Amino acid sequence: MSADKQSADDSARAAMPWGRVAEDGTVYVRTADGERSVGSYEAGTPAEALEFFTKRFEELEGKVRLLEQRVASGRLAPEEAASSSKALREQVVDAHAVGDLVSLAARLDALAPVIATQRAARREERAQKSAETKAEKEKLVVEAERLAAGTDWRNGANRLRDLLAAWKELPRLDRATDDSLWRRFSTARTTYTRHRKAHFAEEHERRDSARVIKERLVKEAEALSSSTEWGPTAGKYRDLMREWKAAGPAPRDVDDQLWQQFRGAQDTFFGARDATNAALDQEFAANAEVKEQILLEAEKLVPVQDLEATKKTFRDLADRWDAAGKVPRDRMKDLEGRMRKVEQAIRAVEDEQWSRSDPEKSARADDMIGKLEAGIAETQAKLDKASAAGDDRKVKDLESELANKQAFLDMARKAAADFG
Repeated sequence: MSADKQSADDSARAAMPWGRVAEDGTVYVRTADGERSVGSYEAGTPAEALEFFTKRFEELEGKVRLLEQRVASGRLAPEEAASSSKALREQVVDAHAVGDLVSLAARLDALAPVIATQRAARREERAQKSAETKAEKEKLVVEAERLAAGTDWRNGANRLRDLLAAWKELPRLDRATDDSLWRRFSTARTTYTRHRKAHFAEEHERRDSARVIKERLVKEAEALSSSTEWGPTAGKYRDLMREWKAAGPAPRDVDDQLWQQFRGAQDTFFGARDATNAALDQEFAANAEVKEQILLEAEKLVPVQDLEATKKTFRDLADRWDAAGKVPRDRMKDLEGRMRKVEQAIRAVEDEQWSRSDPEKSARADDMIGKLEAGIAETQAKLDKASAAGDDRKVKDLESELANKQAFLDMARKAAADFG
C-alpha cells in the first residue's frame, strides 16, 4: 500500500465519529454500549466502505423522518403508528449501518407520548361518535316504534324504508348495545307490517262487502228510475243514498262505475220529475195571478177596524184562495207567507180582545185582590201591636212588608180594571 493511500484511509477513519473500518475490512458502528460490527466491505477502500454503510443509516433516518411527519399530521392511526415505530426501532437497534443510531432510536422513542396522546384523542373521538351513533339509532328506534303504534298506512311504510336506509348508513356500536337497539327496531318494523297487512285485509273485505251492497242499490235505483210517483219515489232515493254513504267505498276499479250507474238512475228519475213539474208550473201560473189579486184584497183588511166584519171577509177570501188551486213552486212560499201574515194579524186582534174579557182571568184577579186586602189588614194589626209595644225594629220590618203588599194590591186592582 502506498503512503498516499494509507494516509487517505487514515483520514477516512478519523473523519467518521460513528464508525470505523478495521484493517481486515470489518466495519464497526459506535453506540452508547461500545462498538459493534455491522459488516465488511472488501470491494473498495475504507472510505467507500463507510460511505456504503452511512447511506444505509441515511435510508433509516429517512424512514424515521417520514414516520415523524405522518405521526405529526395525524394521518396515521395510532395503532399503526405504534406498530411502525416499534418495527422501525428494532431495525435501528440492529441496523447494519453507520450513523447516530442512538439519536435515531431516541427520536422514535419520542414518538411514543405523541402516539399515546393521539390514541387517547382517537379513543375519545370514537366514544363521542359512538354516543352520537347510539343517539341517532335510538332516535330511529323511537320513530319506528311510534309508526308501529300508529295507523299511517299510506306514509308509514315509506318512512320505515327511509329509517332502515338511515340505520344501514350508521356504524355499528358495541355488539350488546347494537343488537338490543336492532331488536327494537326490527320488532317495530315487523309489528307495523303485520298490522298494515291486517288493515288492508280488513279493508279489502269491507270494500268487497260494500261492492255487493252498492250493486244491489244500483239495481234498486234503476228499477225506480221510471216511476212517476214523485214524492214517494224521491223519498226512496233519499233512503238509497243514505245506504250508499253508509256502505263505504267499494274496490277502486268498480266504485266509480257503480256510482255512475247509481247517479244515472237518479238523474233519469229527477229529470223526468223536474220536466213534469215545469209543465205544471206553467199550467199553475194563471192560478198565481188569481191569488195575487186575492192577496191585494186581504192585505187591505189590516189594520183591523171591525173584527167580526174582517173575519167574515177573510173567510170568503180564504174560500176563494183554496178554489184558485195550486201555484208554481217558486211562487208558493211568497204567496202563502203573505196570506198567513194577514191571518196572523186578524188572530192577534182576536186574541187580545179575548184576553181582555176572559172571565177566568177576571175572577183570578178579584181573588188576588181579596187575598191581598186580607193580608194587608193582618199586617196592619201586627204593626199596630208592635207600635203599642214600642218594638221599633219590628215596626220597621212590618212597615216595609205593608208597603210591598200595598204595591201588589195596586197592580192587582189595575189588572182587574183592565179585564172589566
